[in-house]
Amino acid sequence: MRKKQDHSLLTEVELEFMTVVWDMGQGSVRDILAELNREQERAYTSVATVLKIMEQKGFLTSERVDRSLVYRPAIPKAEYQKTSLKNLSSKLFNGAPAALVARLVDDEDITDAMLEEMRALLNERLGDNES
Repeated sequence: MRKKQDHSLLTEVELEFMTVVWDMGQGSVRDILAELNREQERAYTSVATVLKIMEQKGFLTSERVDRSLVYRPAIPKAEYQKTSLKNLSSKLFNGAPAALVARLVDDEDITDAMLEEMRALLNERLGDNES
């Protein structure tokens, strides 16, 4: 089957699978299934199908080892996070990262400790080590 390089966004289910593969580094269908089944029972064939689709979309690569396919991430987690945030900023916040941050900071679930951590990250990025 031809690989379709479609570095779009993952569906919710695909993201759940991808997170497992990122955490594991690599795994066979059985390995990934065992990890996924800690949260919710799934069928082997369903997991195999989703992994194959993710490979076709360009998110995973596979290699035959003995009698099993071993899947690995085709893109690093940080790269996918960056792409997802750019997409979110573009589509939901009209391409204004400040609007995204403002909405995040306004969230009542964000603690003062989280805000301090964000401030430290911004200060580091701006080269301002004085707090």
